[in-house]
Amino acid sequence: MLKCFGQYDYYFWVYHSSVEKLVFFDYQPGRGREGPQQVLKEFKGYLQTDGYSVYDFFKEKEDITVLHCMAHARRMFYEAQANDAQRAAYALEQFASLYAIERTIKEQQLTPEQSLQLRQQQAVPILQNFGQWMKEQYVQTLPKSTIGKALGYSIERWKELSIYATDAKFNIDNNPVENSIRPVAIGRKNYLFAGSHEAAQRSAMLYSLLGTCKLNGINPFIWLRETLRRIATHPINKIEELLPQNFKLNNNL
Repeated sequence: MLKCFGQYDYYFWVYHSSVEKLVFFDYQPGRGREGPQQVLKEFKGYLQTDGYSVYDFFKEKEDITVLHCMAHARRMFYEAQANDAQRAAYALEQFASLYAIERTIKEQQLTPEQSLQLRQQQAVPILQNFGQWMKEQYVQTLPKSTIGKALGYSIERWKELSIYATDAKFNIDNNPVENSIRPVAIGRKNYLFAGSHEAAQRSAMLYSLLGTCKLNGINPFIWLRETLRRIATHPINKIEELLPQNFKLNNNL
């Protein structure tokens, strides 16, 4: 998963892996494609993003399959309620049905095989019918209206929005990465500027390490205390053992 956010003089590009339980914050002075293009130059696999146009170049990569975020599509229909209550309400009902399936998977703790089967049986028909309905409605609306923009956004990305139903390890949206940036969003209310590019880079490093601690169920304070105590005498060729995702395995914390 990939998400870009920032304020004033800095931008964090956040890379999140739900499968490996890793999060990586990369500081960049801007929102252009240079940052993710460099970080993901060797990446092969599935990449979930929102609809930010900078991500479009990933669709041209043969070894990358792009997924989009259903939460972003749903939000546009929520915002369109004042413009077209009837169409927006129907769309939100379809989104609610899709998310109800995801809740069932989580609450019943279904296996990957069971999760995929449920998505194929229940989510795929909804996705197909909903996609067709949006195409029919779009030609009856003003493209620049709020509802028209909501329909156009989802229609253009419906293939990428629907891919999650083909594999149990995929998420319906990129809310996990949104959760990872929440501490930063709270923190920036207390500081408006990073101070310098170097300070922003150090902040990104700390957010990456402490965020990965949380994803792996490790108390960040314990990890930081033990790492500072051991790092001076730890073999440099085994330094990765002190990373949060490995620290838990090696130290039973």
